[in-house]
Amino acid sequence: MATAVLQARMSSSRLTGKVLKPLLGQPMILRQIERLRRSRRLERIVVATSEAPSDDILAETLAGAGVEVVRGPLDDVLGRFIRTIDALGIEGDLVRLTADCPLADPDVIDACIAKRRDGGFDVVTLGERRSFPRGLDAEALTVDILRRIDKEATSAYDREHVTPWLYRPGSSFRRGDLVQAEDQSEFRWTVDLPEDFDFVERVYAALYPVNPAFTSADILALPFARRESDV
Repeated sequence: MATAVLQARMSSSRLTGKVLKPLLGQPMILRQIERLRRSRRLERIVVATSEAPSDDILAETLAGAGVEVVRGPLDDVLGRFIRTIDALGIEGDLVRLTADCPLADPDVIDACIAKRRDGGFDVVTLGERRSFPRGLDAEALTVDILRRIDKEATSAYDREHVTPWLYRPGSSFRRGDLVQAEDQSEFRWTVDLPEDFDFVERVYAALYPVNPAFTSADILALPFARRESDV
């Protein structure tokens, strides 16, 4: 089993406060966590947010919902991850997720975890050869690998974005890409812009009341399934 660490903050430049925007009566981040809890390989879900005053309401909301939350640096997100695993004694398999993906697919996350273990990779991601919709992103790695990155990555960019060090040309890290047969990379289901959130609202309104555990296939079957070209 693995631990998911979900990075989240209120100060998104393009859609401030998006993680707490109401989605069928619940904050968007709690809808995402609801989907993550359907994973068969995640035993723990933790949110890593910042110590900035703007994230006080986020931390309070999560704690009130019974979600584990650890706070750390705003811009040094890698440092925030390290503080989280230290504070909670997290070991072994880790999945890095971001809180702008309320349509996260637990089956995709499980497949990343399984491929990393079975293939002996240091990290498995949806990769440069993207075949899944944007918004299902996940990185399966281990706490030990994250600690190696923490020791080696020193630039502000690497520390803000957590894992670029893994993907440098000539890197010694063993990387695996999760790729599916059908290319669905044209679809955009992440939430960065107001119109992205509008789309997610439509998806939840159409599918959740009938089946709260709706799948990616259910979303793709909608006549308005959103593509990158719609942005």
